[in-house]
Amino acid sequence: MPEPIARDQSRTLRTPQDLLRAGLVAEAMLPALEEVAARYATAITPAMAALITPGDPADPIGLQYLPDPAELTIAPHEMEDPTADAPFTPVKGVVHRYPDRALLKPLLACPVYCRFCFRREKVGPDGGVLTEAELESALLWFEGNTAIREVILTGGDPLMLSARRLGEILGRLAGMAHIETLRIHTRVPVADPARVTGALVAAMRQAKPVFIAVHANHAREFTPDAAMALARLAEAGVPLLGQTVLLRGVNDEAPALEALLRAMIRNRIKPYYLHSLDPAPGTARFQVPEDDGLALMAALRGRLPGHALPFFVRETPMGGGKKAVS
Repeated sequence: MPEPIARDQSRTLRTPQDLLRAGLVAEAMLPALEEVAARYATAITPAMAALITPGDPADPIGLQYLPDPAELTIAPHEMEDPTADAPFTPVKGVVHRYPDRALLKPLLACPVYCRFCFRREKVGPDGGVLTEAELESALLWFEGNTAIREVILTGGDPLMLSARRLGEILGRLAGMAHIETLRIHTRVPVADPARVTGALVAAMRQAKPVFIAVHANHAREFTPDAAMALARLAEAGVPLLGQTVLLRGVNDEAPALEALLRAMIRNRIKPYYLHSLDPAPGTARFQVPEDDGLALMAALRGRLPGHALPFFVRETPMGGGKKAVS
């Protein structure tokens, strides 16, 4: 078992002033960044802040996390709810699009706030945590819908929950006879690896299989501490899947995407999905044409083994779910 990771939460950067003091933005940018901050949350953990090259506007880590005035420019095709969660929400905290699976969103807080997030209008530091009554209502919905075989915990980031709370939720779901598998979508193992404690890992030891889908977009995110956190999960028997968003300037060239996928495999993560960008407000600067994405996938097929290649997918309009880009 890897040694515990030293944790320091106190330096998460949350305001334009924090970014200025950290040397990540220029003072001249503060008025524009205050406007962005009034609409969209910022959080950059110490682990991620340490990877950003100050003064480099093309830094692939900085692009993902540093706020930018371009976020206030809304393109005609962009929308507040690009994945159409709202029409498929039978009770608060649940999204049900597919016959056999549904999302549970126990909270809307994240360790970091990605500038391209498709739920950027909803997530933020207030947490959006379900109340006891709301969570009970959501769990009762799952109990009563016996066609559901998989529950996907998302948000926000479910690994922002305490180990006790996470264990309670997973245990309740695992105790439902019709639920076969549980899945957690998270940034935590790379963005805030110190949160992956022994207690958190223990919470994932359930009577039903628990899969973790790790969101990472660049090879540099796989720091030594991230590797230790991922090893802790893998050695506990938790299968790891990889999710990536195709982002202009971050991973839209074959060498960068290849390096990312190889980093996932080295860390025992099976690359699962490469997502075409969802059209959330103010994210057009990250858009990569799908034809370019297909060309990237074609280029990588001769350079990577089949198990290292993800599915290239898009969300279809009106909550139609994921479809392969072809």
